[in-house]
Amino acid sequence: MKDNTRLKYCLYARKSSESDERQAMSIDGQLKEMQFLAKREKLNITETITESHSAKESGQRPEFNNLLLGVTEERYNSILTWAPDRLSRNAGDLGRIVDLMDQGKLTHIKTYSQSFTNNPNEKFLLMILCSQAKLENDNRGVNVKRGLRSKCEMGIRPGVAPIGYRNVLKVNRISTVELDPERAPVIKQIFHKVADLGFSGRMVKKWLDDIGFITKSGCKMPLSKIYVALQNSFYYGEFKYGDKWYIGTYEPLITKALFERVQIQLQVAPRQWNKQLFPFKKICICGSCGGSVTAELKYRRTKANIINSHIYYHCNRIKKYDCPEPYITEQELIKQLIGYLPKIKLNTSYLMQEFEIEVKRLQHLKATVVSEYIPRVEITPHNTGDQNPREYNETHTDMLKEYLLHVLQFGTPEERIKILKGVTSKFSLRDRQLMLI
Repeated sequence: MKDNTRLKYCLYARKSSESDERQAMSIDGQLKEMQFLAKREKLNITETITESHSAKESGQRPEFNNLLLGVTEERYNSILTWAPDRLSRNAGDLGRIVDLMDQGKLTHIKTYSQSFTNNPNEKFLLMILCSQAKLENDNRGVNVKRGLRSKCEMGIRPGVAPIGYRNVLKVNRISTVELDPERAPVIKQIFHKVADLGFSGRMVKKWLDDIGFITKSGCKMPLSKIYVALQNSFYYGEFKYGDKWYIGTYEPLITKALFERVQIQLQVAPRQWNKQLFPFKKICICGSCGGSVTAELKYRRTKANIINSHIYYHCNRIKKYDCPEPYITEQELIKQLIGYLPKIKLNTSYLMQEFEIEVKRLQHLKATVVSEYIPRVEITPHNTGDQNPREYNETHTDMLKEYLLHVLQFGTPEERIKILKGVTSKFSLRDRQLMLI
């Protein structure tokens, strides 16, 4: 290609952002060398494009796509670059380049030591060189995987060591792990506190925060990382990489027996969704921190070997982890709520609708409450005119409060949830005492 005046070049320089091409010439170095070449051979550079991106995958480089777009739009008809592998390391992008050459839009590709034109032999050579770059990538991936497997078989887990250990680079450039003298004793204590003292994850976090424990990055250890550490077999000398288990050659922090005891402590019964209902969570808030109230079903075995169940309500401690409010049993909560019946506010229309539905199927209610109040409802001002609106409302409200009392005492959790939707008053729990807000 002797007549360079008719050729318009785009100078393209690429540096991979990935570690596998750290030894490649930098973008500044490529530009300097190719600009010197262009000046020496009097090449007409009309545009310069640079990018830091891997060429392993087809169509993923935005600036390379712009480079080919410029050829398609005939802003230039030649490319100047350091080497063929700067243009492509995959078959897809290589095919796009060759297609442009076949169409006559890409006339010349100039590298530091070679030239490629729309000539069968030169195009074939270009494809061989770019395919060789792809082969290098593929082989590099295979070699990396083989190296990682070999490292695992040596008892060294690839990657960053878990907290309590630290990565150490030896003279032969083989990375090993050693105990972190600053953090390893604390991590060991975590396992003992869970196994021996029954600490939960939140209790462990509070203890770590109290002693000022920080990770290698200088941050407090989050709760999620605590659970990850407690379930990491690496600490007793075994690790999983891929689908295989390996025995480490590093010093274990704990014994396998201690690790298994911790796993037993961490096990929780599967949550039975929609099996247990707690009706009074919605109407109460914590009197100390203002957080929501939650409930738990607990089982206790008596001396007579009888298992009793109890429901306890308490602050969920989301707003304030160390909220001091104690629990209150559901029986005590109902007892105190009944004491507030004369003062609470009701959604009478909602409750009346529920009352009319429930009265048909609650036989106990029918025998005790309905017999007293239904006749009075049936002769209300709607058909007699004997009661004024105030007397009617009082009778109406009294009846609904009797209905509410009955459901609180004898209703199922589902019935209590329904009926409590008609209570518009709110309560707070403080020192096991229910207070009307």
